[in-house]
Amino acid sequence: MKIRVGFGFDVHQLREGRPCILGGVEIAHSKGPLGHSDADVLIHAICDALLGAAGLRDIGFHFPDTSAEFKGADSKKLLARVMELIREKGFEPGNIDCTLVAEQPKINPHINAMKETLGRVMSLDTDDIAIKATTNEKMGFIGREEGVTAYAVALLVKK
Repeated sequence: MKIRVGFGFDVHQLREGRPCILGGVEIAHSKGPLGHSDADVLIHAICDALLGAAGLRDIGFHFPDTSAEFKGADSKKLLARVMELIREKGFEPGNIDCTLVAEQPKINPHINAMKETLGRVMSLDTDDIAIKATTNEKMGFIGREEGVTAYAVALLVKK
């Protein structure tokens, strides 16, 4: 059995009046991530982890922010396409482990909804998706609520 591991990271600024979509779930908050797509940092980090593990470059290669096609794109659709790409190469995800770093909004109340949403998109059991949340202890751009980051690790198994 061949296994591969990939790591993903994403960061976006937070801006007033933007929808706050994290892990495919819209969270009520006055600020949301700013980006070319819906700027879902968690899904973007997962995409990079999956693509990296499969040797398929990164999310920017497949969904460039210079393309009008992806302007305002729903990141769940990008993740679904990434799943097609890794499965075309004969891989299946074993598990995904993620960490969201934000001062606000509070993430923990939304983790189960995020896991359910991601599980549906990836056709993966929610027990195989771990999402953790932390703050930056009021330090740096995250602590000042200027941005949000996400980290993800993906394990792929070759069928």
